[in-house]
Amino acid sequence: MTSRRPAGRLTAAVPSAVRRGVLVAAPIAALLGITGGVLVATTGSSDASDVPSRGVPEALAVKPVRTGGESVVQFMSHPDDDLFFMNPDTSQSISSGRSLTSVYLTAGESDGRNSRRQDPRPRADKAAYAEARQNGIRAAYAEMATGDRTSPWDRTAITTAGGARAELDTLRARPQISLVWLQLKEAGTVSDDRPNSLRGLWDGRTDALASQLAAGSPVRDDFAYSREQVIDTIDGVLRRFRPTFVRMLDPTPGLNDRTGRLSDHQDHMYGARFVQAGLARYAERPGRPAFGVQNYLGYSTGSLPHSLDRGTFEAKLRTLKTYAWSDHTDHCGDPAGCGDRKVAARPAGRDWAQSVRYARSGSASWVQPGARPGELYGFGVLDGRLAVWHRPDAGADWAGPVLQDGAGLDGGVVPVRLPDGRLSVYGTRTELGAAGGGYRREVAVRTQASPGGLFGPWRSLGSPEPGDAATGSDISMPAVVVDRAGRASVYVRDGRHAMSVAVQRPDGGYGSWRPAGGKDLHGDPVAAVDAAGRGYVFAATPRTVLAWTTRPRTGAASGPVATGLPATTVALSAVPDGQDGVRLWFREPVSGDARSARFVGGGRPAGPVTEVGGGRSGHGSVVAAPDGGGLALRGRPGGLSLSPAPGRPWTGGGGPLFAGAPATAPGGVAALTLDGRLTWTPWATAASH
Repeated sequence: MTSRRPAGRLTAAVPSAVRRGVLVAAPIAALLGITGGVLVATTGSSDASDVPSRGVPEALAVKPVRTGGESVVQFMSHPDDDLFFMNPDTSQSISSGRSLTSVYLTAGESDGRNSRRQDPRPRADKAAYAEARQNGIRAAYAEMATGDRTSPWDRTAITTAGGARAELDTLRARPQISLVWLQLKEAGTVSDDRPNSLRGLWDGRTDALASQLAAGSPVRDDFAYSREQVIDTIDGVLRRFRPTFVRMLDPTPGLNDRTGRLSDHQDHMYGARFVQAGLARYAERPGRPAFGVQNYLGYSTGSLPHSLDRGTFEAKLRTLKTYAWSDHTDHCGDPAGCGDRKVAARPAGRDWAQSVRYARSGSASWVQPGARPGELYGFGVLDGRLAVWHRPDAGADWAGPVLQDGAGLDGGVVPVRLPDGRLSVYGTRTELGAAGGGYRREVAVRTQASPGGLFGPWRSLGSPEPGDAATGSDISMPAVVVDRAGRASVYVRDGRHAMSVAVQRPDGGYGSWRPAGGKDLHGDPVAAVDAAGRGYVFAATPRTVLAWTTRPRTGAASGPVATGLPATTVALSAVPDGQDGVRLWFREPVSGDARSARFVGGGRPAGPVTEVGGGRSGHGSVVAAPDGGGLALRGRPGGLSLSPAPGRPWTGGGGPLFAGAPATAPGGVAALTLDGRLTWTPWATAASH
């Protein structure tokens, strides 16, 4: 159809051109003489490749990675994935005033009919519907940033590293906010087999995926990308915007227990895998900031208890209604429409707007004591590698991060302290494979050779999932219990939403994965060991929490036991509590208030659920100090909120945004901010406010 330009609010910086059919991206690159990716100006930040693969603390003399300021890039398969599944994090990034770039892989053209189901059926026009969805996103972001949904954008076309063109929109009033539209065709179905899709391109069942240009886009010539060109394009976007933090959907959402089909949209899953591949390529490039990654659950979050308080949900819903063009007034001057009317009939989706959930990065135990008094280690993931921070004693500053060798690590790790003072770090890592197969996720561990010494190589524990074809390589972060002999039992929620366990042998190796029971488990399991050496493992279902316990000397496990606890928001944390028990922390659905229950020697609470007075609403884990002191959590504005002791007033909540969960230690609380820094707040600071 003929491109239509809305009046007034939108401008394009490239002249109109006549479409000449479908052009394959590689010939375009040759025609234009393009030999590399997007050219960008270099800014003064450390090169991640300058940091060698070394241990801690010996390697701390090496110049650590430093990022030059927070910059977030988030990747979505469709317009509205960010509004449903990443908000309120998206709106908090906008409020922070820092750089935010949202990248949409497909046009989201669906059937081309921009109407609610109950409305008269309009004529199909995929270019116009794609344009209407773009208009809705621009209105939603403008409103979040300025309060005015009609705040103007500048629309330009940029050359991609894949050899074609993409649309770049910049909010004129807030130029640090950008939208990038790659405009590939969507699958057009949640899970039905469509070879002409991101899924078919990833699996090698189609050689190229064509574009679907929006009606008013400054990109004029259709194109098609191969698998490699999509990866190159994502790599080029990353090089252009140089993120310190990347948001994306979950590449392994697993199966729906009831239907046996994918629990999320296939474009979400395979789009996220393309982003993983682009990130892996980008991570090998010098001259860029180090970056962290956060995965978000998609459709499956709607079947779990609501994680957002009413005020946050209502703000999120207002943004979705703006995107959905709910008032149906012509505020954009575009005959294609000012938003996505398909969403207008159900702007909260299928209970998606009431929650936000992270996949595999919510560990609250990523700070651990070292072998010496006051010594602390912090662990995270930057550039797909283990990042280590170190504080040699209570009076010293934190140093790091130092990146260890071994790429492909997923966001978030679980360190544990062994009886002899050494530290082991467990996590999951992804092998991407080639087109047609090979994608898999596995559990891995690396351990210090001596207390305070270097970390040995990564050791694979394999996976309870036989392969990607079974349940999509869906496994959780591990929960680890170490007995008094130093042997570890590693628990993982598998793709069938049950628990699996691998137990360390006396020779240091690990046995095969075996079923450990439970069903309908969601999120990541957590573990804690009491002063007597008894281990506890907890995992959430949509209705309650299940518990497993282990014996101090043998590691023999029993469970699962139904704890009888009420529904939680799924994010859990656990810490030792006194001489004979552990305490489980969680949030109450809808309110987001902090709650806890104490366990002594078994899988049933040793008393009633404790309500924390003056609790702060928010989402994610509630984290308690191991000495029974303060509490830390993500407050409603998105920053770190602290209470020096249960029942004491809360402080903070509006500070820097951070990744995953905070971590507590004797003397203070740590958080990893979105610019890759570890921040440390002493409990005394919280008590003084």
